[in-house]
Amino acid sequence: MKYYIIAGEASGDLHGSNLIKALKVKDQTAEIRCWGGDLMQAAGGTLAKHYKEIAFMGFFEVILNLFTIFENIRFCKKDITEFHPDVVIFIDYSGFNLRIAKWAKKHNYTTNYYISPQIWASREGRIEKIKRDIDAMYVILPFEKEFYAKHEFPVHFVGHPLLDAIANRPNFNEQSFRSSHKLQNEKPIIALLPGSRKQEVRKMLSIMLSVVEDFPDYEFVIGGAPSLESEFYAPFLKNPNVSFLSNKTYDLLSIARAALVTSGTATLETAIFKVPQVVCYKANWLSYQIAKRIVTLDYISLVNLIMKKEVVKELIQGDLNTKNLKTELHKILDGSHRGKQLDSYVALEKTLGGQGASSKTAELIVANAS
Repeated sequence: MKYYIIAGEASGDLHGSNLIKALKVKDQTAEIRCWGGDLMQAAGGTLAKHYKEIAFMGFFEVILNLFTIFENIRFCKKDITEFHPDVVIFIDYSGFNLRIAKWAKKHNYTTNYYISPQIWASREGRIEKIKRDIDAMYVILPFEKEFYAKHEFPVHFVGHPLLDAIANRPNFNEQSFRSSHKLQNEKPIIALLPGSRKQEVRKMLSIMLSVVEDFPDYEFVIGGAPSLESEFYAPFLKNPNVSFLSNKTYDLLSIARAALVTSGTATLETAIFKVPQVVCYKANWLSYQIAKRIVTLDYISLVNLIMKKEVVKELIQGDLNTKNLKTELHKILDGSHRGKQLDSYVALEKTLGGQGASSKTAELIVANAS
């Protein structure tokens, strides 16, 4: 069968690549065309558009790029028509994907959604679009199944694909890694994960790096996103106690003592690696003011949302400053706060439902599309 997959950012590229591998096992005749990144292409998908060309963050940034967004929508519809897949698979990226889903359903394509849009966070009314335009939904967070049941839309809970992605990593040697990447052997590491889009990285890194002088016994290592060129990070590497690794997030988390993490998928990845963290978030002023009025959640990090309590400290907008960041980082480097986070991480992993998300999803997609 023929599959058309649309992912719009780095995390979608990761999960999409594992889904492609699983689809090729379940359907050995599979032809796959996709929007995604290098990982999806390496897994065997034919790349129609790279996510680097389509990733825009925040309401204000979206408005500035409306022409490009509409051009991408037109291209996507044309590309699907020419490929004529048996099933179109959407991975998160709701603003774009729900538009394409509406069109695809009208043109009688089978529509599957893997990794639900976060309609439980804001604009819950989008459930009506999903019920109208999506044939099958595969969710990865345990509370999402309850959410959709409330709206009388049955979904499949398949577990979280990060568990597979992390468990299937190749063997790792810390000393070899430190040596080959010129990290300081004697110092414990604080990982800095500032996000994957230029505008958020600029905001987050300047604040994260403001505490470096207060922790001279630690080496701060910036985890560079695969979507950004290494040269972009050069202005942030002026302090000799700050290092940089490009596209090595999992290796970095394997050896980190603690982490400062921009809200997003990375907060959950950090938790699965059992690294105590402080969650950071600061957006464009206009984007934040709009988001504050439509987001209905008590927390912004996946860790806290899944556990339904504050496991990790969240420093948001005005609260994200040098003083608060220094205080919270001290708490998770030593003492009771560190132990409590680590204990909660164990409970979190059990809640996520175990490994096998990609395989389960692929099996259901193939069965539903046959």
